[in-house]
This record gives sequence, C-alpha cells and structure tokens, in this order.
Amino acid sequence: MAFPDPEPTPEQNPESPEAKTEAAKTEAAKPEDAKPDEAQADALPVQESFSAEELLPDEPAPTPATMEDAKLKAVLEAIIYVTDEPLTLDQICAAIEQPRDRVTDLLEQLAADYERPERGLSVREIAGGFKMTTKPEHHEAVRRFVKNLKPPLKLSLPALETLAVIAYKQPITRPEIMEIRGVQGAGVLKTLLDRKLIGTAGHKQVVGKPTLYKTTREFLVQFGLKDLGELPSLKEFQELARMDTETPPPENPPDPEQAE
Repeated sequence: MAFPDPEPTPEQNPESPEAKTEAAKTEAAKPEDAKPDEAQADALPVQESFSAEELLPDEPAPTPATMEDAKLKAVLEAIIYVTDEPLTLDQICAAIEQPRDRVTDLLEQLAADYERPERGLSVREIAGGFKMTTKPEHHEAVRRFVKNLKPPLKLSLPALETLAVIAYKQPITRPEIMEIRGVQGAGVLKTLLDRKLIGTAGHKQVVGKPTLYKTTREFLVQFGLKDLGELPSLKEFQELARMDTETPPPENPPDPEQAE
C-alpha cells in the first residue's frame, strides 16, 4: 500500500509562505547594531598595543657640553675628597684647567647635590678653601662612632682656655694672656705653637716689645670654621671645652667594702 509523501516543513521548503513569514519575524527580532554595515566595520580603527617604554616621552639626548660638565664635576668631587687641606679656588682652577667662573658654577652645583637629605656629607668653604665635611645633624652619631674606634687626641683644659683667649683677643701678648687667665702659660703656648694652632704676629710696640700671638689657618681647619666670624660665643666655647674634657665614670665602680 503506498503512502503519499508528507508535506515539507517551512525549514525544508524555504520558498513556502510559512518559511518566508518565519524568516521575516527572525530578522525583525535582531537588534540593529547586531548587523554593522560592512563598509563601516572596515573603517573602524585597529587597536594596537604599546609597551610602557613606547608611551613615555623621549628623553633629550645629553649634549657634549652637558657630558663635559658632568665629567668635570666628578673630577672636582674626587680632588676635594682626597685632599686633607681645604682647596682654594686657584688650586682647583689649576688642577682641572678651567676658568674661575666655570669652577665657581661647578662648585655651586656640587654643593647643591650634597645638600640633599640623603647625603651625609657636604661641600663647605673653610679657611679660604673648599673641603668635604660631615653634616652638622650627623655630628653626634659620628662623634660616638669615632670615640669607639680609638681615643681621640684632646687638648687639655688650660690649652683650650688659652686658645680661646687668643682667638677672641688676638693679637695678644703672653703677659696679657697670663693676666686674663691668672696663671702662667709658657708650656701651654709651646703646645699650641707645636700643633700650629697659633702663630706669632710680630711684636707689640711697648716697652720690651713682647711677642703677639694669633690663631692660624690650621685653627680654622681643625674647628671647621670659614673665618673667625663663625666663632661661637665665649660661653658656648667654654661649654664645649667642659664637655670634651669630662671623663665618664667607670662602668663598674669598686665596692666600698672591698676597697677597705
């Protein structure tokens, strides 16, 4: 017995009215932005990926003049570091063979570099020259460290008193020093002369023509002074002398009973 062929479904027969109606409903349900125009899609810019280095602006290449200044400043820093005595401007100019104006500018740049808080040293003008020194805010820590290394060389209290009198009253004669201190000071003067902290300054035009004494450049170097105008007050000087000459008590004092 033969069966008639079944009627095709809308999916099997796209030309049927039912299939066309179903296709129209599906097309109407799609959002408009879901079918971009091919020409518009082609016009969209292509998103490229860039590294962080490529996004940063290009740094200007150092010029020969900048490189030369950096080299000279490094040499300047080295020669100030290796010398114990303050270097004068003339000495620096002769060493790096540069004019005074350029050396002065380089010194200002170098000093500014060392003024940053992360640097422990500074470039200062001392006794007519330039020298590297520790910063004042670190002096106490450096002092403790140095004391732990070896016993520091100290002047006696009479020597410090005599040096203070000469520093504040110079030029001054030996009798005038004795009158102020009230004691003999021949041995102390010899010690200060031997250490080149004081020197002679001619003779006073009075009876006997006594020798005049004054402080020296070595005095400025040892005390880190630019000139005598940076001297502390006499009261501050005496307080510093007292602190430096005080002897700390022993860590383990003897037992009084055992001492008997």
